[in-house]
Amino acid sequence: MAASVKEHEGSPSSPSDLSTTSSTHMTASRYIRTRISSLKPPMDKAPNPIAVLRLLNKQQWLFFLVAFLAWSWDAFDFFTVSLTVEELAETFHRSKTDITWGITLVLMLRSVGSIIFGIAADRYGRKWPFVVNNILFIILELATGFARTYNQFLAVRALFGIAMGGLYGNAAATALEDCPAAARGILSGMLQQGYAFGYLLATVFARALVNTTPHEWRPLFWFGATPPILIIIFRLCLPETNAYRERQRLRQANGDITSTFIAEGKVALKRHWLLLIYLVLLMAGFNFMSHGSQDLYPTMLSNQYNFTPNAVTVTQVVANLGAMTGGTVVGYCSQIFGRRFSIIVVSILGGALLYPYSFTGSHNVIAAAFFEQFCVQGAWGVIPIHLMELSPGSFRTFVVGTSYQLGNLVSSASSTIEARLGERFPLPPKMSKGVSVKRYEYGKVICIFMACVFVYVVLLTVVGPERKGRGMGAKEDRDLVDVTGLPEAEGGSESDEGVRGRKGGEGRKELV
Repeated sequence: MAASVKEHEGSPSSPSDLSTTSSTHMTASRYIRTRISSLKPPMDKAPNPIAVLRLLNKQQWLFFLVAFLAWSWDAFDFFTVSLTVEELAETFHRSKTDITWGITLVLMLRSVGSIIFGIAADRYGRKWPFVVNNILFIILELATGFARTYNQFLAVRALFGIAMGGLYGNAAATALEDCPAAARGILSGMLQQGYAFGYLLATVFARALVNTTPHEWRPLFWFGATPPILIIIFRLCLPETNAYRERQRLRQANGDITSTFIAEGKVALKRHWLLLIYLVLLMAGFNFMSHGSQDLYPTMLSNQYNFTPNAVTVTQVVANLGAMTGGTVVGYCSQIFGRRFSIIVVSILGGALLYPYSFTGSHNVIAAAFFEQFCVQGAWGVIPIHLMELSPGSFRTFVVGTSYQLGNLVSSASSTIEARLGERFPLPPKMSKGVSVKRYEYGKVICIFMACVFVYVVLLTVVGPERKGRGMGAKEDRDLVDVTGLPEAEGGSESDEGVRGRKGGEGRKELV
């Protein structure tokens, strides 16, 4: 186990927790003993969020904006199936459970895309893998809209899963690796809420485009293929990130870029394999948290509590407004209170809100939905920068994307699990259009399932590392420095316990 050093804002990076080399690292027993004491909030000075956002220059804002738009539309394309399950089931003459395999396949195969595009982005740059990703979105959304059979539908969605998996790590790196350290928390929260914003857009456009033309659900997918064209043009107008260009210059100075990249990979895997396992386990919990609280919720409202489609839409919109607010607010607060502490607090609050969230059968559930998703996505708002700060610098896109998507793989059947468990708690059937419709107590299942997930996330966050404020420059990456033999950045490397402050070379360090 390794020493975990939390540095002051803007200071160089700290030793890598959960890495397995370097004589400076603390023992496993000491690491374990410091997990509780390390949760004490650093209580860093709370800057004015507007002043923090003003720290970004024009290029940094453009990087953030293109990443946010791409991640938002990625989420839009994903939720197009969730919002048209009934229509798809009718078209393909399949059950709703059969159609949900179109969702499960996407979740299962996203990890394949994260590996392929993550390695490509770390080796060849953020720009062109990003562009290829969005080209695939265009092709596959159009193909979904033209699918004529159930098997065609599943095949296209499986390929879409690979494409979708490649974007998250790239978007996080594009948006955050060049941004000022003081702005990381709030930008992380804003970026992550592109997911909720994409769902919100999908909900609105589904109401506008589904069953409003003779083509039924298909116009929603056709429309989903158009914005990525603009996103591609936007990205083509921007250069590579400064952090990647600096890293590429160091690789080139070492001679063979590819061999240097491969050597970095070997060093990173040897040093950080335990950290990578931890990140996958953490992301599994987070993905269970989001999918477990969201995927079956509209079905619960309509099936168990007899909400009308409009009432379901309003509730979902309000819940996603809560999610967007929570992600931004908690992401900002993590800059003050620390990443782990912020995640744990909102997870506990989310657990406390589960009963009204899942057992309120009136329209008053809107308030519970707002605050529950505030907590769920508030915890998620910390994740982009938390993963960026923990990940090995040479493989930042790969590690961020793959840990996130492998977590998705583990949680891919969450909606199917909840649906199957719900069938064990039948309710009296209802009549709809002259047909008897089975009803189930989905609220009980969601409540129990999510309670277990929150406990898991809290426990795993408690035992995990934190590297708030870590430097992201290439010369602050000990793995790259060791491979190239080039001088380290002033202030030390990732594994140097002498953490210096931003000014005067003097700072403080704190074991966490």
